[in-house]
Amino acid sequence: MSIHNRIAVLRAERNLSRAKLAENVGVNPQTIGFLERGDYIPSLELAFKISRFFQLPMEAVFSPDPFRPLSEQVYTIEKRPA
Repeated sequence: MSIHNRIAVLRAERNLSRAKLAENVGVNPQTIGFLERGDYIPSLELAFKISRFFQLPMEAVFSPDPFRPLSEQVYTIEKRPA
């Protein structure tokens, strides 16, 4: 099973480096990179720490299913008949 996340997007929104996030949640900056690439599944404890850091519910940061693009979630685009 893989776990998808929005860590890179959340960091970018906050102009936050991997090193700064890692420092705040108590891991190595490489761990943040592994998480963002999907090369590492976080422990439950780390997932809670990251979610709390961003002040978001865990399901807003992590999901067993791929996240839909934000543009799809925010905007409804009607398809025109050809």
